[in-house]
Amino acid sequence: MADFFDALESKHVAMIEKQPVFFVATAAANGRINLSPKGYDAFRVLSPERVAYLDLGGSGNETHAHLVADQEDAGRITVMFCNFEQPALILRIYGRGVPILPQDEGWHELASHFTLMPGTRQIFDIAVDTVQTSCGWGVPFMTLEGERDTLKKAHRQADPEKWTAKTAGRTTSIDGLPTRATDRFIAGD
Repeated sequence: MADFFDALESKHVAMIEKQPVFFVATAAANGRINLSPKGYDAFRVLSPERVAYLDLGGSGNETHAHLVADQEDAGRITVMFCNFEQPALILRIYGRGVPILPQDEGWHELASHFTLMPGTRQIFDIAVDTVQTSCGWGVPFMTLEGERDTLKKAHRQADPEKWTAKTAGRTTSIDGLPTRATDRFIAGD
């Protein structure tokens, strides 16, 4: 049975803080639905009605494209956490997201909540509309063996000028929706 909440409660925040992975889903009117797993220490609860996550450059920028698409319902985003331990629980945050890039107003305030990592591309700032919890009885027990360092290692080894030149041309999603490139390389830790 699903339960709905207008905002995050302390028990939700406690569950979120224990999870090593979360999933982000977005969609535009005429394109693919994007569903991405996210790891690292990249998610923050800023208030009961506001969350954010740090996004590293990777294979695409679909979340950004979907959130800024020129359509009436742009900005829709769902973030899902699964508790792979006890108690069984799935938590979804439904909201409206905005990408904030390093060159944007508001970057420094938002970035102060994170330890920036190599390859940081943007932070997604999400206004919480609804929180839903459900049983999670079908989710298996799993334990974290460790994080992969591959993505951060690739960004640490990147030449900042080459990285900026390479990503400057990435201004569309796989469905041809517009995105904005980060104008600077973030070295991070």
